[in-house]
Amino acid sequence: MEVVFEQFKLAYGERPNICVISDRNESILKATSIVYPGMPHYSCMWHIWTNIQAKFKKGHLKLSELYFATVQSYTLDECNERMSKIEEIDPHVKAYLYDIGYHRWSRVHATVNKTWTITSNIAESLNVVTKYARELPLVELLEYMRTLLECWMKEKLLKTKGTFTYLGYKFNKELDDNRTLAHKLRVKASTNYIHTVIDGVRHYIVCLENKKCSCGQFQLDELACPHALAALRHRDEYFEQYYSPYYTRANLLRTYEIPVNPLPDENKWNVPQHITKEVVNPPKGGKMQPGRSQKERYKTYNEINSKKYKVSCGNCGGGGHNKRSCKNAPRKK
Repeated sequence: MEVVFEQFKLAYGERPNICVISDRNESILKATSIVYPGMPHYSCMWHIWTNIQAKFKKGHLKLSELYFATVQSYTLDECNERMSKIEEIDPHVKAYLYDIGYHRWSRVHATVNKTWTITSNIAESLNVVTKYARELPLVELLEYMRTLLECWMKEKLLKTKGTFTYLGYKFNKELDDNRTLAHKLRVKASTNYIHTVIDGVRHYIVCLENKKCSCGQFQLDELACPHALAALRHRDEYFEQYYSPYYTRANLLRTYEIPVNPLPDENKWNVPQHITKEVVNPPKGGKMQPGRSQKERYKTYNEINSKKYKVSCGNCGGGGHNKRSCKNAPRKK
């Protein structure tokens, strides 16, 4: 695992506010502490929840709603209030979350702003897509990964090019929802940048200069919350200065314009001589047990790229079923 992160560091380098989100795997924690000393390590909220379901047997329905609301709380007061309710249902769950460390799973306690990223879903999605490809020989595995990334990059680029708003689709929709809520709010200006925004009986303080709101959403999402948009409307000012630059359509285009270069035919490869002479021995493993292996056979590259592994029917020639289950098979009289 350490070698993996060393290669990652070679490609990605060190950047400000970098962090890791994982399923609390000890090998990942150990490797990152060596390769990236001092880098914050956070836990996927979904993996923690599955552990809670397995370890604690009561109140799952109420706990689910409270737990995810606690994870996504924007203020300490909200988080503490919800933790008290969790304790009422099962104090052992609160103790379990405390032992993990609030800073590892709570958005408001995190030392690095992760914005909307509080799960390891990206890695899990990649694991599912490459499930069968991992059984391929090395060269075919690398080609599978290359074509997969090539396809994804093309899809994302086309989608971004088809977006004609200033921000990307996801962030523009969030902004539109916040703008709808902002129309119901009243604003009192204190200074040019500080405003009190009144939402029913609640008052929120917005500082446009520091891009902060007492609701916590403005600074954690790095996108104008309803209260900030109400203050901007009061100032007759547009939102363009009050978002993360990563959310813009221009930056999304730059992200997906990086090409995934195609690979020529194998007979055109220029392989260094010291590589061709190198002997790769099979891995050392334990003695195989007698009997037939229960492991599924390796699938070919073409099978993995196909949408379904279909079986042709010997009766009608159709796919997706066999001769025994064929509806067109002749019936015995």
